[in-house]
Amino acid sequence: MKLPLSPPPMKGLWEDNSPDRFFELMSLGIGPEPSGSYLHWDQLRHKPTPKDVSHAEWWLMVRHARSASSQKLPFADPDGNPFTFTTTESLLRRLHQMDRDASGSIQADAPITTDANRDRYIINSLLEEAITSSQLEGASTTTQEAKDMLRSGRRPRDRSEMMILNNYNAMSFIRENRNEPLSIEFLLELHRILTKDTLDDPTGSGRWRRPDEDVTVQDNRDGTLLYKPPHANLIPSRIKRLIVFANKEDHVPFIHPVVCAVIMHFMLSYEHPFIDGNGRTARALFYWYMAKTHYWLIEYISISKIIKKAPIKYAKSFLYVENDANDLTYFLDNQFDVILESIAALFEYLRKKTEEFRKTESIMRSELQRLLNHRQIAVISHALKHPGFNYTIQSHARSHSVTYQTSRTDLLKLSELELLDKFKRGKAFIFQSPRDLVSKIEHMESARI
Repeated sequence: MKLPLSPPPMKGLWEDNSPDRFFELMSLGIGPEPSGSYLHWDQLRHKPTPKDVSHAEWWLMVRHARSASSQKLPFADPDGNPFTFTTTESLLRRLHQMDRDASGSIQADAPITTDANRDRYIINSLLEEAITSSQLEGASTTTQEAKDMLRSGRRPRDRSEMMILNNYNAMSFIRENRNEPLSIEFLLELHRILTKDTLDDPTGSGRWRRPDEDVTVQDNRDGTLLYKPPHANLIPSRIKRLIVFANKEDHVPFIHPVVCAVIMHFMLSYEHPFIDGNGRTARALFYWYMAKTHYWLIEYISISKIIKKAPIKYAKSFLYVENDANDLTYFLDNQFDVILESIAALFEYLRKKTEEFRKTESIMRSELQRLLNHRQIAVISHALKHPGFNYTIQSHARSHSVTYQTSRTDLLKLSELELLDKFKRGKAFIFQSPRDLVSKIEHMESARI
């Protein structure tokens, strides 16, 4: 990855302009978001400038506008330079959208948002986040193989699958401990869960990195050094500051909860307190804080799925912060887009599920609804779209968060009605979606009539 070009020193830019010229530039009303985006110097220098303004002058005015509305955070780099962020119009607009969508209610047809379906959708989102977060860190297992492993409960076959299982367990841990205050013990336990049996040095799981462990961030493709974190001796004091920030009920001046969650994501990545698994732990911490502050919809989305689509943008947002006076707005800008795209993907998913439910409902009508419970209907709905798909008692139990016996009863009933084909593989029963399922359902309906 090519490192971004550093901005020209602000002191030099001030010295290059006379007071008269500065007031001329001020009269242009240049704001913090040129061209409607929070651009870094490496991006801005390629854009066409306002009339009769050089790129250096343009940058001077943009940085001046950002500084005028920036807010200092209780974090600093090892040299004592503070981290800041600027509350721009576009950030406020997106925060409003998140407040509306992520902490309110889902507007969808009743069958999609009933309590009976809630656990199934949360489990799907946990699967998606566990898989894609691990894939971002190098796990090579395909999404379908990973889902099969998690649903069936089989043991991981390699390190990649172990990473995914760990991520799934970590997301479950966060859900169960959302109301607990952040502590050193909490962070170390979260890291231990995330890295169990996946590190070259197994002793590195659930502990801080040591001074003799040279940890850096490099581009896997060309070996470019992207980042060197603070010295290991500084970790305890710097993590303590992060914990104080996380547990504070009210920040003065006020910081929006979503901003806090994204800042924690960034700062844990910046501290890089572990020998490996820092990115996974940082993203998990984001989920914990969002759940803690009642942005419940975040349980249903996967930010890693969106990050995975544009990993260079994600990486560059980190680099821009460090490269431009610790301005965290670059990372906020990137993550706000990620969160909103994740929410939009959820709403699109719900729209499709609503359509599918209506179609399934019209096929199954009253007879099957009388005979089947909501879990069985969910299986048939899935089976209609996936002829030849295999279901097991274990996978059905995990998908719907029910006991083995309840799952067994569900699937055997579907087999008795000839809506699933049953056969044995080894000692386990396999239930398969028949290719002629639609005609079987229609036959049941016509026989009833």
